This record gives sequence, C-alpha cells and structure tokens, in this order.
Amino acid sequence: MKFDLPHLGLMVMLVLLCACSPRHLLVQGVANELAAQGQAPEDDLVLAREASAFYLKLSESVLRQSPGNLKLSEAVAGGFTQYAFAFVATEAERMEGKDVKAAQKLRERAARLYLRAQRHAMAALAQQTPGFVQALANPDAANWPRLRDDEIGVAYWAAASWGGYISLSKDQPEVVADLPQVIRLAHLAWERQPDFGEGALASLMGTLELARPGGTRQQALAYFDQAIAASAGQSAGAFVAKAEGIALPAGDRSAFEALLQQALQASTRRHDLQNEVMRERAQWLLDTLDDLF
Repeated sequence: MKFDLPHLGLMVMLVLLCACSPRHLLVQGVANELAAQGQAPEDDLVLAREASAFYLKLSESVLRQSPGNLKLSEAVAGGFTQYAFAFVATEAERMEGKDVKAAQKLRERAARLYLRAQRHAMAALAQQTPGFVQALANPDAANWPRLRDDEIGVAYWAAASWGGYISLSKDQPEVVADLPQVIRLAHLAWERQPDFGEGALASLMGTLELARPGGTRQQALAYFDQAIAASAGQSAGAFVAKAEGIALPAGDRSAFEALLQQALQASTRRHDLQNEVMRERAQWLLDTLDDLF
C-alpha cells in the first residue's frame, strides 16, 4: 500500500487518537510505510530539500511511538544525516569565503542535525540490545557488542552521523574523545557486512582510517578502492571520498581532478539522491581547483 504525504500526515493524527492496542498496530503500519518511503529513489535535489523537513519531522514523531522499528530508525537517522550534509554543511563550505559568521551558524546547525541522527540510531541499537552503548564505550574488545544483519544500516548511520558531529566539533575535546567509539562501531558493521551500501561503509572506513591516531594512507586507500569496486564504479561518493581523502592532502592535482571526473561519470550511471549530491560536490570542487591547489 502506498500513501502520499498528506495521507500519511492524516494517518499519524488519527493514530495519536486511538486506543493503546489498535494505536500500536497503526503506528507500526505507518512506521513501516515511512521507512519504505525513506528508501524510495529520488534524484531531484530541490524536490528532496523541499520535502525533507516535513518528512523528517513526521517520521521522527512516529519513531517516538515505535522506538523498536529498526527500518524506520535507519530511515530517520539516514535522513537527518543526509540533510545535514547535503543541505547544511555543504552550504556552509560554499559560504565560507563570503560570510564567515553565516557559515559558522550553518556548521553549528549541521552539527545539531548530525547529533540528532546519532541519538536516534544509538537509541535504536540500545533498544535492541540493552547495554549496547556502555559495551561500545568499553576499550576491551572482548566486551564489545555484536551486530545482527538487520542492525547494520542503523549502525552505519550512527557511525556516519557521529563522525560528522565530531568533524564539526573539533573545539570540544569531550566530543572528539568519542572518535574511538565511532571507529569501533563502523568496524563492527564492516566486519559483518563489508560491502554494505554498495561501498558506502567502506568509504566511511577509509575516512575514519585517515582520522584515527595511527591510521595509514595505505589502508585508507584500500578501503576507498574497495568502495569503488563494491559499487561497480557507480557510486560518485566513493570517487569523491578518495579524491578528498587521498589526492587532495597529497597535493596531487591531476589525480584529484581525474577522480572527480570519474565521480561525474558515475553519477550518470545511477540516478539517485546520493549520486546527485556527490555530482554537485564534485563539480564544485572542480570549479574551485585553483583555490585548493
């Protein structure tokens, strides 16, 4: 069954007026539908941005009534993370040279959105496994939690949003101190399903490898190449991640430009929101080459 957004809004309003048992059934039904809507393909950035705010608030409201729904938790955490990156953090980067104060406000907003996503995802994991958060914080690997296959998506978005939050909170030592937990969580997911998201998890592993103390460029490069292979060259994000993580820090302009051109080509092979976001980023980076090198 498919609902359009107005019908979904009406359904939620009705759900909130129902008695406990029927209400729970209706909430679960709407939760499942919202989760499915969150995974539907969309490659129009303007349309996605216009619809996102309503969709995210609605999904978040239903999630509070159905905290054990892993698919909806994954959709909500993923939605807030993608919104923060595509429509807030990226805008802050582009505004940096024009209005420093406005850019800083956008970064602060993006950080709050990343944290919101992380809290939803971690709450879902804790709901599934009581003590999950405490176990993840334990430096002893023998005590680390284990992930089921149906938890990999939530764990991925938890790690991605957490990493995004830390990247925008470098002046807060207590936030940066959580980086080992992010790396731990991503590694637990990667051990279980290394090709998750057609290379999205491998790309995240590469980025985290470069961020962690003792991380090596060689290992990060292996992760990025694995991401490209897992997507069969159809993920623009994998090429952009390799360009920004490997070629840019090395000052290799020709490799940087070549990888971004590959990202543009990949975006033509698969039309979805992630590729469209990364296509725009790749083009923006190409347009600012002289400022970067």
